[in-house]
Amino acid sequence: MKQKLFVTLILCLWLPVAYAAGNLNLLPWPQQVDWTKQTFSGKDISLSLAGNTGQMVTGWLQESNININPASKKVFRVTLVENLPEATINQDEAYKLQVSSQGIAIEATTEQGVYRAIQTLRQLTEKKGGRSFVTGCKIIDWPAFRIRGFMQDVGRTYIPMEELKREIAKLAQYKINVFHWHLTENQSWRLESKIFPMLNDSIHTTRMPGKYYTLEEAKELVEFCKRHQVLLIPEFDMPGHSAAFVSTFRHDMQSPEGMKILKLLIEEVCETFDVPYLHIGTDEVQFTNPQFVPEMVAFVRSKGKKVISWNPGWHYQPGEIDMIHMWSYRGKLQKGIPTIDSRFHYLNHFDTFADLRGLFMSNIYRHTEGSNDMAGVILAIWNDRWVQPEEKIINENIFYPNMLTIAERSWRGGGYEYFDKYGTNMPPRNSEEYKAFTEFEQRLLWHKEHNFRGYPFPYVKQTDIKWRITDAFPNNGDMGSVFPPETELQDSYTYEGKTYGTNDSEGAGIYLRHVWGNTIPCFYKDPQEDHTAYAWTWVHSPKDQEVGAWIEFQNYGRSEMDLAPPQGQWDYKGSRVWLNDKEIPPPVWTATHKEKSNEVLLGNENCVGREPTKVHLQKGWNKVFMKLPVGKFRLPEVRLVKWMFTFVFVTPDGEKAVDGLIYSPDKKR
Repeated sequence: MKQKLFVTLILCLWLPVAYAAGNLNLLPWPQQVDWTKQTFSGKDISLSLAGNTGQMVTGWLQESNININPASKKVFRVTLVENLPEATINQDEAYKLQVSSQGIAIEATTEQGVYRAIQTLRQLTEKKGGRSFVTGCKIIDWPAFRIRGFMQDVGRTYIPMEELKREIAKLAQYKINVFHWHLTENQSWRLESKIFPMLNDSIHTTRMPGKYYTLEEAKELVEFCKRHQVLLIPEFDMPGHSAAFVSTFRHDMQSPEGMKILKLLIEEVCETFDVPYLHIGTDEVQFTNPQFVPEMVAFVRSKGKKVISWNPGWHYQPGEIDMIHMWSYRGKLQKGIPTIDSRFHYLNHFDTFADLRGLFMSNIYRHTEGSNDMAGVILAIWNDRWVQPEEKIINENIFYPNMLTIAERSWRGGGYEYFDKYGTNMPPRNSEEYKAFTEFEQRLLWHKEHNFRGYPFPYVKQTDIKWRITDAFPNNGDMGSVFPPETELQDSYTYEGKTYGTNDSEGAGIYLRHVWGNTIPCFYKDPQEDHTAYAWTWVHSPKDQEVGAWIEFQNYGRSEMDLAPPQGQWDYKGSRVWLNDKEIPPPVWTATHKEKSNEVLLGNENCVGREPTKVHLQKGWNKVFMKLPVGKFRLPEVRLVKWMFTFVFVTPDGEKAVDGLIYSPDKKR
């Protein structure tokens, strides 16, 4: 990668800045890329196209203001070939792309591969004065994993069709190729049934009644996905997560009566969805009928569909299921059964910054590329907690930044760990891993600025933010206990006969202990309850200025019914923060209920769910100091305590990090 980037930088010196600016920011980065001195630009072009690729090509031409002219000497050529020997895996999505001053050439084994090439071509195209310029290159590219997807849980929280299409279309540009549609839940059966219309009756829906998708809408979405070369995987969870079904029919799915009804529904579903797979769930349920799952798998297969099932769930042997989908740390890859990884890929538990680092660093379930058994990865959003409007679901889950991160990792392959080396910690500054993340972050933010205007994209640069954090002092359950760092900042402290040191960390978000405990490494190797930590840095500002700050000490999961903090406090731990020795008060929390409930809308608990905190930076050095106590790791008000902090100065609108700041615990410029 380093050599490729060096060559890229050298060659870019020969290209006009206007149309060389984008090529360093390809995302995902191709497997092989060589830049040339040539650039394509023209008002018209002739076509030589194989297969049904005309719409893909003409779509790009229209975007680029290039006319089709059969007499033009410049040619856009698409060739479908038997194979691409350079592509070592997943040839059906592989492609060659060559751009010269005389035209553009794509080779692929399938139209799907052509589509992937067009997405790369889009990123190579720069517009200036109504004219398009394409950076000259020779690219050979293929995906490391054949499944690269995302899941929306519309069973709990309905998301309008237009929003789903918007997400699918946007992510297809980054070679995401699977949309997992979780359609049924305890709260609702979100797909219309014409044979059992009472299933969609509001009386059987406990959240957002009357909101469901018609069969025609489902067919329309399947076709929409096909046009964007995305595989739609519908999920109908059985026999658990089925309270809406039971409410309607008064029969458990595992009962003889329930199975008869369910088979009729499956027939309707299979007729509606012109897709190869049906996901049947089987998770988080007590099996009372040992014949239920085998019989349902056989029935779905008899309708011409392959079957996917959660793991943990039913215990399958090879041949008894077509694919398993690991949903928790207890999920295991089984030899002989293709597997999708979602073990640590629940965006509803991710914080804003640290978990994205972990996602980038990690490989796909300890595989650097796919195999017959390792199919790929799906990032999932579960909305146990009611989150509205749908834009907030996207924003709170840091959806697009995380999806672009997994688009990079699952296409490129590789990775340095499986959430078990650095975890969510920033790698050491002089490491290859740190350099790789820094380079990726630069590309990520380029795409935010150029391709995501109008989309929720709550991420700003964090690779320049440095902290000094103390060893944790024992507070014996008293969150208000005062320790030496509150008096003086030092590299080490002596307290009650013991020495407490400090260590440095980087990033806008730091986990002292992860939401999943010690399973994922964090700042403290062995965090203990009833302790207090301190973190600080100095921030140099080139001028006096009013800015915003993203601040939080407990990122509230979108699948938890946790209570908002007490008014006047940042959290239930007693966290506090000072800027230039003046304490920054918490916001006024919008949620004021005292009884835990998933049906009370998530409010402004998370920093990206509210306006940035307004603060003043003085010219020169500014001191940021935080007190970070923790009591028990589970509280009556908060099920999963995150011992963590998020702090970064942003523009008042929260769109960007503040320019020109230097974060240094040692006041080094």
